[in-house]
Amino acid sequence: MLLSFRVANHRSIRHEQQLNLQPVYDTDRPEGTQWRAVPVVGIFGANASGKSNLVGALQYMARMVVSSHRDAEPDGGVDRSPFLLDDEAKDEPSWYIVDLLLDGVRYTYGFGVDDDRVVEEWLDSYPKGKKKELFSRDGDEVKPGASQQSGQLALVESITEPNVLFLSMAARSKQEDFRPVYDWFAHRLQFRGTQPGRNYGISAMRALEDADRHPEIMELLKAADLGIEGCGMERLLMDEAGLRRQFGPRIPPRLLRELEDEGPREIMRPWVGHRGRSGVVQMNLHDESAGTQALLEQAPRFLAVLRRGGTFVVDEIDASLHPLLTARLIGLFQDSRTNPEGAQLIFTSHDASLLGRRDGEDILKRDQAWFVEKNQYGETKLYSLAEFKPRKEENRERRYLGGSYGGVPFIDESFAEAVLKRGGGSGQNTEAERQAQVEAAQP
Repeated sequence: MLLSFRVANHRSIRHEQQLNLQPVYDTDRPEGTQWRAVPVVGIFGANASGKSNLVGALQYMARMVVSSHRDAEPDGGVDRSPFLLDDEAKDEPSWYIVDLLLDGVRYTYGFGVDDDRVVEEWLDSYPKGKKKELFSRDGDEVKPGASQQSGQLALVESITEPNVLFLSMAARSKQEDFRPVYDWFAHRLQFRGTQPGRNYGISAMRALEDADRHPEIMELLKAADLGIEGCGMERLLMDEAGLRRQFGPRIPPRLLRELEDEGPREIMRPWVGHRGRSGVVQMNLHDESAGTQALLEQAPRFLAVLRRGGTFVVDEIDASLHPLLTARLIGLFQDSRTNPEGAQLIFTSHDASLLGRRDGEDILKRDQAWFVEKNQYGETKLYSLAEFKPRKEENRERRYLGGSYGGVPFIDESFAEAVLKRGGGSGQNTEAERQAQVEAAQP
């Protein structure tokens, strides 16, 4: 589990900000668990306040751990995104630090980078609650921990470029003590971006292919009240008759050319069954709504992380999904019966209803809601709802929208006044605008 993440000097994050996932209220822990970290964190804030930058900072850290040895060119410097609204920040390192609990052992790993190199890096473990240094790095000099064989790490050090993380090289050189942290970044930490729809075709088809092996996908579709009664893949012979059955009279010319050049071929057609007056009707995937396709794209990844464990980070979780469906997905992580491996969900959202209640229960607990906002200098600040010491029964959705917690945009009404002055508010054009329209319409 991820216990905390700290970052400084990354895009709009000027000074160190910490996302702390360790529980504040024992009474809010999921029933029957002693999890050391909360299973869900929701991050709220106005547009351009820094929500995506926080997610991007964790994603940057993961990419550096997994790929810095492949991406970095010798003497090519470090690709980073420091805070740009302060001249001093450009000359200061960017810092990224995680605190993890992996197989019952706590690890702390972090590094700092500037435009040229890795300036500092370290990894500590706490196997019995006592700190054990695995390595520390200051520039090009790596100091092995007391438990490490200095000769083996010296060889790894000799092949580690200044702009490459030592952890990346050590883990790939079969230094087993470093593998748990590396493997968490490589396999247990997953991200879903802000534009899930760009891969609807591929991802949704995979979901339908897996529907027979993972019946919970079908159960989630049914629970979403989309009118779906079944789904799957159908093998079709794509000759001219098959194309007409699939597309009707308007067969795409490209497919006709392929048929002429390559002859008939078999394809797999994804279908979704909807209940109708005369029974279940199979519909093409591309005929489904954006919301249904979004759910098909996201559901397998949500369910996979629940089965295997790990941390799933979703930017704008509510994109194309109804709030009740989003709340249901969140609820799967809150329940130890559907989340036996202690998987975590970290998401950003504009949907204030997720701060409310569903079926009499809080969608998010008091220590699971976080807010971001920018100050007058464009610097992002991250803080927890728990800092306000909210009562369990208070209406957090209403208080958030009312500005009690911050993290909401200031709406300047001057733009509306400008529209009214131009006549936009009355629905009528000014005399000058009407005359310009008449003149434009004349030949």
